[in-house]
Amino acid sequence: MDFFFDHILSIIVFFPAVGALILYLLPDDEENLIRRLALVFSLVPLALTLYLWFQFDRSFPTFQFEEMAEWFPAIGASYHVGLDGISLALVLLTTILTPVAVLASFEIEERVRMYMVLFLALETGMLGLFAALDLLIFFIFWEIGLVPMYFLIRLWGGKDRNYASFKFFIYTMAGSLGLLLSIQLIGLATGTFDIVQLMDVWVNLSGDVLPGSGLPVDLVKGVTYVLFVVAFAIKVPIWPFHTWLPDAHTEAPTAGSMLLAGVLLKLGAYGFIRLVVPFFPEIAQTTAWILAILGMLSIIFGGFAAYGQWDFKRLVAYSSINHMGFVILGIAVMARYYAWAVEGSAGPRLVEDAIMATNGAVFQMFNHGLSAAGMFFLVGVIYHRTHTRDLKQYGGIWSVLPAYGAILIFTSMASLGLPGLNGFVSEFMIIRGAWNPFTLQVALSMIGLIMTGAYILKGIGQTLHGPLLPRWANLRDMTVREHLVIWPLMILMLSLGIWPQWLVAIINDTVSVLFR
Repeated sequence: MDFFFDHILSIIVFFPAVGALILYLLPDDEENLIRRLALVFSLVPLALTLYLWFQFDRSFPTFQFEEMAEWFPAIGASYHVGLDGISLALVLLTTILTPVAVLASFEIEERVRMYMVLFLALETGMLGLFAALDLLIFFIFWEIGLVPMYFLIRLWGGKDRNYASFKFFIYTMAGSLGLLLSIQLIGLATGTFDIVQLMDVWVNLSGDVLPGSGLPVDLVKGVTYVLFVVAFAIKVPIWPFHTWLPDAHTEAPTAGSMLLAGVLLKLGAYGFIRLVVPFFPEIAQTTAWILAILGMLSIIFGGFAAYGQWDFKRLVAYSSINHMGFVILGIAVMARYYAWAVEGSAGPRLVEDAIMATNGAVFQMFNHGLSAAGMFFLVGVIYHRTHTRDLKQYGGIWSVLPAYGAILIFTSMASLGLPGLNGFVSEFMIIRGAWNPFTLQVALSMIGLIMTGAYILKGIGQTLHGPLLPRWANLRDMTVREHLVIWPLMILMLSLGIWPQWLVAIINDTVSVLFR
């Protein structure tokens, strides 16, 4: 029993992979058994994560549940995992969204076994990245998350799935190559890949020449910073690295889009918070204004692009660029003040802004994960009945799908940022924290916020209102299974809008330590 609790984080990370192996050994024709077992296997990490949540010691808000084992001592790499308040929140998000996405996947009829195997393997990749405290382990899980999503799009996607999956793979792999090079340079210079150690060793690395390479230290730090930023910017994605996202979302199966928007986009933002700003505080501070501008442009252009779509799923896909732009704006504030806060030269007002915006960025990642997954699921629900995503082909559907209409409005309002629902709280925190350092960028971002309302109302209006077309008169409303998918997300959206403290307090404990 002691072994179980001493290694509970590793069990959470690798249990889905073990479940995937079990499913792979089952006969192909046992489809119902495979579906049910996949759901059970995805619920176990959620239960264990909830245990960690209640065991998390808020008086010690740095890394907890740590595990370390010798792995590759010749190069200074080890198996090192652990959670703080930031990564714990994102592990919770992952373990919540995976079971509901698996349940949403019960409609898959072709190659069910392989589909569920890939889904559980994807969960291990995502969980492992959030738990990783070694750069090589981080990179391995980063790549593990790429492969299953590629095949989910390629094999179960729409008519242009080959193009979309190839574009997704090439974009992400391009960023990964730069990320691997940067990690190798850091390991070469310091003799370790341990993230906790590198927050001190790499940041304080001095001298004219990088040990073992003969390259100037400043040059290497600058190059590694750029490569880290590009890799994570592609994953978020930040404008102008975003062009792979609408195609991947549009062609992916419904549950694939739920996890792609709900969790995979957060890997890039997490990389900024965990690695980019702490590893390169001075460079990040100098270039924070660029990050703020890119966040602003993502908000504005994402909003306008979403409004211009008539494909319902493509509209929701572009909305992710719009909402993740707020995350980048919050991270820009973190980058602006982090170096001063660590040095102790930042005044209390600056530290307050930095903490507020960073809390908001992490909270927005969680909130967007819920609302985006919900929206993509609801697009899938209507597509499954009508076999079209063209908003011009809908109209008046609320009269025959009353439950669906009410749920779509609720989830859309959460995505919109209506006060009382989760999206409002996190976006308000980011805007409040970013106002002093980036007043112009925040002011211009309000254009994108206006467009958020425009594209949300467009989607609702075209789908639910107007005259009902005769061919939709016999549509059936949502099934029990579909309600079981969306209601947990709706409950979380409402609870985080009314009482966000249950999540923000855990995040804030860790963020406050970063800045003090």
